Amino acid sequence: MAKAHAVSDVPVEDKTNAVTATAAPHVQQVIEPEGLDPLYANFVRVAGLPEEMVLDFGLNPQPFGSAPAPVKVSQRLIVNYYTAKRLWLALGAFLQRHEQAFGPVEIDVTKRVLPQPQRPAQ
Repeated sequence: MAKAHAVSDVPVEDKTNAVTATAAPHVQQVIEPEGLDPLYANFVRVAGLPEEMVLDFGLNPQPFGSAPAPVKVSQRLIVNYYTAKRLWLALGAFLQRHEQAFGPVEIDVTKRVLPQPQRPAQ
């Protein structure tokens, strides 16, 4: 069965309960089609034009390898700047909630992958 989601017109503070907010008149309901393939990306490239922002997503086969490998872009998202800002606010709110629950998200891959030296107990 298709699953309903609220789209980016929901204010950021309402994103925690976005599905119930679909009753608001300014919220558009989106139905996910059956068989929708998820996208995984560990690489994104952002470019901009005066009217829109272009985000290219891909898979970096060696995110922390010594020899750089070419990244194949598999998906492209093009949005206007209004939608980009709503996406930015929504992602920020979700990341903030995640970090409050689970701790900081470390974006430096060497700090995530390499073992950190243990400090002596004092």
